[in-house]
Amino acid sequence: MSERRLFRRRALWIAGNWKMNGTRAETQAFFDALKSSFPKSDLPAALHTAIFVSPLSIDRALTVRGDLPVEIGLQNVHFESKGAYTGEISGPMALEAGVKLALVGHSERRQYFGETDATAKRRTESLLAQGFTVIHCIGETKTERLENQTENVLARQIDDGLPTEYSDRLIVAYEPVWAIGTGLTATPEQAEEAHAFIRARLATCYNREAAEKLPILYGGSVTPEVFPALLALPNVDGGLVGGASLKPESFRTLIEQGVEASRSAE
Repeated sequence: MSERRLFRRRALWIAGNWKMNGTRAETQAFFDALKSSFPKSDLPAALHTAIFVSPLSIDRALTVRGDLPVEIGLQNVHFESKGAYTGEISGPMALEAGVKLALVGHSERRQYFGETDATAKRRTESLLAQGFTVIHCIGETKTERLENQTENVLARQIDDGLPTEYSDRLIVAYEPVWAIGTGLTATPEQAEEAHAFIRARLATCYNREAAEKLPILYGGSVTPEVFPALLALPNVDGGLVGGASLKPESFRTLIEQGVEASRSAE
C-alpha cells in the first residue's frame, strides 16, 4: 500500500483558532455570514470542521451555528476537574457547556503562559480520559530551525508531551512558530518533511498502525492561497488556521478546498 493511499484513510480537519478575538456579537455575525454561504451539499464523512472561540463566546457560538457541521472548541482547558486555579476552565465545565473539543500546547500558551511539554501532556491525557477530542500542538522556533534543531525539538515534544497511550481522539498540529502570524508559511517541502518526521516518531511512541491513522494538521499562516498545495501532501491532514478563520468568506473557501481534497481521495 502506497504512502499516498495511507494518507487517504485519515480524517481531514479544517480548524480555526480565533485566539483572543471574537466578541459575542462578532461570533454571531461570523456564523450568520457562514450559514448564508456554507456549501449546500453534505460534507464528506472524513472531513471535520471546527472553530476554537473565546470562552465568553462559547454559548453564543453553540447557539448561532445552527445546523452547521462546525464543532466548537476551547483554546485551553485545565487538567484538574476543579480546584484553586484562578482564571482556568475545567473539563466538566466545558462538557456541561456542550464542548468536547480542546486545543492543547499552542505555541502562544508555551511562550506567554508557561505551558511545558509536561503540562501539555497532563492536559491532553486528562481531557482524553474525559471524552474530549484534543488537537495537541508542537513546533519549533525560528532560532531552533536555523540551528537545525527542528527534528530534535519535535522529537522531544512528542516523546515528553504526547500521551503515553494512543487515542483515536488525538490529533497533532505541527505549527512552526516562525510561521505563526508572520505571513510566512513553510514551503510544501518543509511541511512534508516535518510531517513525515512526526509520523515516523509517532510510530515509535505508539505503533505504525496508530501513526498512520493519526491526523497531523499544519498550522502557520494558512490561507486559501497556500492551502491546496499543503492538502496535496501525503502527510498533511488539514490545517489549524489563525487569521483566515476570522473571516467567514476565507474560512468557507478553506472548507471548500478541504471538500475537494477529501472527495478526490475517496
